[in-house]
Amino acid sequence: MAFRILSSLILLSLGAAVSTSAIVLEEQPLRVEGTLSVPFKVNGTVYKTWVFQHASPAVLPTARPLVVLHGGPGLTHDYMLPLTDLAASRPVVLYDQIGSGKSSHVASNDSTFNWGLDVFLQELDNVLSILNIGHDFDLLGHSWGGVMAAEYAVRRKNPGLKHLVFSDSLPSNELWDQSEGELLAAFPEEVQSDLAVGFDDPVRYRKGLAAFFAVHGCTVNPTPQGVNVSFDYLFEDPTSSIKMGAALTGWSIIDRLSQITVPTLVLNGAADISQDFVNQPYLDRIPRVTHYKFEKSSHTPMWEERDEYMQVVGRFLG
Repeated sequence: MAFRILSSLILLSLGAAVSTSAIVLEEQPLRVEGTLSVPFKVNGTVYKTWVFQHASPAVLPTARPLVVLHGGPGLTHDYMLPLTDLAASRPVVLYDQIGSGKSSHVASNDSTFNWGLDVFLQELDNVLSILNIGHDFDLLGHSWGGVMAAEYAVRRKNPGLKHLVFSDSLPSNELWDQSEGELLAAFPEEVQSDLAVGFDDPVRYRKGLAAFFAVHGCTVNPTPQGVNVSFDYLFEDPTSSIKMGAALTGWSIIDRLSQITVPTLVLNGAADISQDFVNQPYLDRIPRVTHYKFEKSSHTPMWEERDEYMQVVGRFLG
């Protein structure tokens, strides 16, 4: 297709490698609630990753933390805040990925910054290191965050990763495009045209995105504040989405899914862009996999069926 619906939710770059490194800092222990600005060095430039953590005092010393990866790139942790419902039984860590929200942004004309998957994985490494949780943690990725989580599991093979959750995600760009095309065909030509313009006309693009998203993105009415905040941030600075859009072409992790050995939970909604056939490779190839479908949800069951979502994820994580 000439364009992608919700490109802001699932884009990925496989661009040139970048030199990334953690800045040596004193480890920051998990706290009951608070924010942290974590320095992150890329090609000699220091950026900041904004981290939010939430936990019940009773579980903080011993419970395994859940790290949450938001969609995008370009969205923010805000629409994933329902996951803090799980904080009664485990610490929950969310952060805005580089180029998003309260974390450092990169100028669109900065030719020295090579957008790519490597930088996102290194940023995750950095967060795990600073919080001293890389030896024992669970990982949940939503949409694009699931792409990132899958690549992390396969590339890092970190024995500290104990459980993996793919929420409304994709193992292949081809399958996502197929699903997107099927769903888009049911919409009026005006919506399709609005989406086709992309960020070249952000007003039209957001209008089209809102129409599509109301059916296949988040069916809660009115749209939750956290979702609106994330999209507000995206449209303020769509650099990461724009820079990374075309590079997802041809991406797939299907042939590597068998390398994911940790218990894995796959989630999607009945009206999700992440349709059943998109998720089937996870179920066919990951050895220790469980699937759950939310019958009253689209792409954001953490909002649409919030209580059930937390029960399903909580039971899986133990």
